[in-house]
Amino acid sequence: MDTLQTVFDLVLVLALLWLAWRVLAAADLFKGIVLFIAFGLLMALAWMRLRAPDIALAEAAVGSGITGALLLSGLARLRRLERSAQPHIGSEP
Repeated sequence: MDTLQTVFDLVLVLALLWLAWRVLAAADLFKGIVLFIAFGLLMALAWMRLRAPDIALAEAAVGSGITGALLLSGLARLRRLERSAQPHIGSEP
């Protein structure tokens, strides 16, 4: 049983490292935000494995939930502003 837990912890650490790298290397902002949310959920799982359920709950709620929603909202607003700033064809300067 101890070996299975060790393997699970190792896979969790590798997944966290891979996700962190992918978040930083993502060229598309939406993809980066989705990966950030997934990273937060895996981080909450890591806190549960460390027997810190209070921190795990806070990580899931704040780190993934609220922060992810704010980032997605900010991205939507940024895209709206970019669309409105583009000049329309046939418009006078």
